[in-house]
Amino acid sequence: MFNHKGIKVLLLAIISALVLSACGDTEDTSSDSNESNEGSDKPTIDMGQISWAENIAVTNMWKVILEEQGYDVEFHLLEMGTQMEALANDELDINVEIWLPVQDAEYVQQYEDKINFSEETWYDNAKVGLVVPSFMEEINSIEDLNDHKEELDGQITGFDPGAGTMLVVQDVIEEYDLDYELLPSSEPAMLEELEKAIDKEEPIIVPLWNPHRVFSSMDLKYLEDPQKMFGEVEKIHHATRLGFSDDYPEVSEWVKNWKMGDEAIGDLMSYVKEAEDEGKEAIDGAEKWVEDNQDLVDEWIQ
Repeated sequence: MFNHKGIKVLLLAIISALVLSACGDTEDTSSDSNESNEGSDKPTIDMGQISWAENIAVTNMWKVILEEQGYDVEFHLLEMGTQMEALANDELDINVEIWLPVQDAEYVQQYEDKINFSEETWYDNAKVGLVVPSFMEEINSIEDLNDHKEELDGQITGFDPGAGTMLVVQDVIEEYDLDYELLPSSEPAMLEELEKAIDKEEPIIVPLWNPHRVFSSMDLKYLEDPQKMFGEVEKIHHATRLGFSDDYPEVSEWVKNWKMGDEAIGDLMSYVKEAEDEGKEAIDGAEKWVEDNQDLVDEWIQ
């Protein structure tokens, strides 16, 4: 670990917090519910976190697992571009959610010599695209959007401006010659707008992805993408700063061994959501999931 890393990460976290606040995201997704480790000589792993449902779930899951194994984990709630810069500058240890081959390809191209992007994947059946409520029966393809510009106010309601998917949406607008504006916000704000529109049966279009718990609570459909701008099946990888595997060889192997299917990631997100609905922290749901799925966790860490 580098002596200057903590100071720089703190500065990045403050900057990112101001950006997230400006986007209307006030959700506190890190947790201090575990016992304080002040004065501990345990190694600390600085983990990037993004306010996406699946990211909150898996980062808290890894916090539980790693702290049970004697490590400390500190979250840094940063947008994707800031995380990539921090990894490249040895100011962050790990980002657990890199979508390839399409969504985060630009970051791989930009930082391929400065960040270790894992060949290993932890989820192999991801999907990304533009989504509308199922009641919008006349819109089934991205190519239909210009014909319905007026009812959609020429707007695509987006989330974090630095997310790879948001960069892809900008390319989609250009390649399909869409007369639309992409409005950045945050994932919670975007989902709130989506829920409001569905409740009022008003049209809306948003970029979304699987795995995501929202598909179990809302009746949604992906728009066809004839040009395959979003790709087809995406796989989720992790990324670490250069030298991480030397400093933390066993942790490096554990995250390489990490595999989750639809049922496992869906259950984990449900545990976290249930805990939050009960007024608890995300970490509480993650702790319960780890306890109930110890056999699977043992496959990763043994």
